[in-house]
Amino acid sequence: MAVLVGVLGVAAALAAGHLVAGVLNPNASPFVAVGNTAIDLAPAPVKEFAIRAFGPADKLVLIGGMGVVLLGFAVVAGLLSRRGPWPGTVFAVVLGGLGAGAVLARPDLGPVDLLAPAASLVVGAVAFRWLHASAVRRGAGGGRAGGEGTSADRRRFLVMSAGLAAGAGVAGAGGQLLAGREDSRAVLGPLTPVTPAPPIAAGADFASLGTPRFITANRDFYRVDTALSVPRVRAEDWALRVHGAVDDEVVLRYADVRRMPLVERTVTLTCVSNEVGGTYVSTSNFIGVPLRELLGRAGVKAGADQLFATSVDGWTSGTPVADVLDRGLLAIGMNGQPLPSEHGFPARLVVPGIYGYASAAKWVVDLELNRFTDKQSYWLTRGWAKFAPIKTQSRIDVPAAFATVPAGGVSVAGIAYAQHRGIAKVEVRVDEGPWLTAELATEVNLDTWRMWRAEVDLAPGPHTVECRATDRTGATQTADRVPPIPDGATGWHSAQFTVQ
Repeated sequence: MAVLVGVLGVAAALAAGHLVAGVLNPNASPFVAVGNTAIDLAPAPVKEFAIRAFGPADKLVLIGGMGVVLLGFAVVAGLLSRRGPWPGTVFAVVLGGLGAGAVLARPDLGPVDLLAPAASLVVGAVAFRWLHASAVRRGAGGGRAGGEGTSADRRRFLVMSAGLAAGAGVAGAGGQLLAGREDSRAVLGPLTPVTPAPPIAAGADFASLGTPRFITANRDFYRVDTALSVPRVRAEDWALRVHGAVDDEVVLRYADVRRMPLVERTVTLTCVSNEVGGTYVSTSNFIGVPLRELLGRAGVKAGADQLFATSVDGWTSGTPVADVLDRGLLAIGMNGQPLPSEHGFPARLVVPGIYGYASAAKWVVDLELNRFTDKQSYWLTRGWAKFAPIKTQSRIDVPAAFATVPAGGVSVAGIAYAQHRGIAKVEVRVDEGPWLTAELATEVNLDTWRMWRAEVDLAPGPHTVECRATDRTGATQTADRVPPIPDGATGWHSAQFTVQ
């Protein structure tokens, strides 16, 4: 029973903190705050390994790992408390203290958010001591009371334990429901740009062969960020501060941005963590305000070469001002709808042609004009490259790796991208034979991916197909394989398959 007392005490502590955080700020949950702090403090190679090894599931892996560690400590605390409640009480206090420290360290949390770890500390300590006293009093825990206890005593202890477990479950679920609420986004309705993007031309993809559809549905758009819990910001509470090397500081509310003439642009975004042939690339119709117009209200001073963006959770990016003024967008919508929470609601940056870590701050609340020598953004301090132009890449989608296809003509198809330069040519070769020029899908614009396909006649047996792309500057992607970090992967993608 000692183990049960320890585990239930920790469960009650975490559930209480999660419930209070659901009311105040989901990121104030001690579990979430400690997890976000762990992400920030983790060495860059550890983060890179997590993204590479676990992909979109990296945060679930972290949550699972934290849960296992907490379970282990709860078991130990329970066992150490068999002779008295103090070890478990101290553990509850330490747990609450860690949560409080993590909350204080988070830039998106304030003093009032300390109520969440405080609730964890108080509830955890009280629940543990209450359950421990019950176990000892009834002889169910083998403590100093030393009695074996009657069957009724043990039943009462188990009923109390079940009640505490149920209460913790209800509190935790309540906190999760509160954290997931989306009041303001749900009532905003569709966004109608004054200047819509040109319609996607027929023949822009080869989805019938197995390439992605040209426009990625919001639910399928890739997500890579450092937020353990998606920040929840109400539109009516959001404000964007523009300051630094400007003539006049400007503060914009969501309603201010929505009243500005909105434009729609079709853009492909790519994550620098994308391996050769990877899936961290998607395309959307983004709706927002050109950053040139927005920054023009503040007046950019000569000499400023970096737009330093800060998210509500403290994450930062640095983008060359020249690129921002040329084609940057403060986006508030995707595919006709307000941004999904996981993609930056209420607002994010979109700067085509630059990897996301240097151009695509989500949940953005602060824009500072400065110089790259003044401040370093989140990933620059961890050794990633200052400038991050997206490299020319191509990928094979069909045949899938290790697939078996019928004999005869084999369709090979995929995507290529070189944002803001455009794709001029894609070539494929089979079994290191001659390069064949693939058919390109209709080009939408220079800032989006381009689909391609080729038909090859192959004899039965195993085969390997490779692809390479050439952008409109005449540069052909290199065969040299380099990892994604610090400034993007290179190499030719290949797929092995069998013709039967």
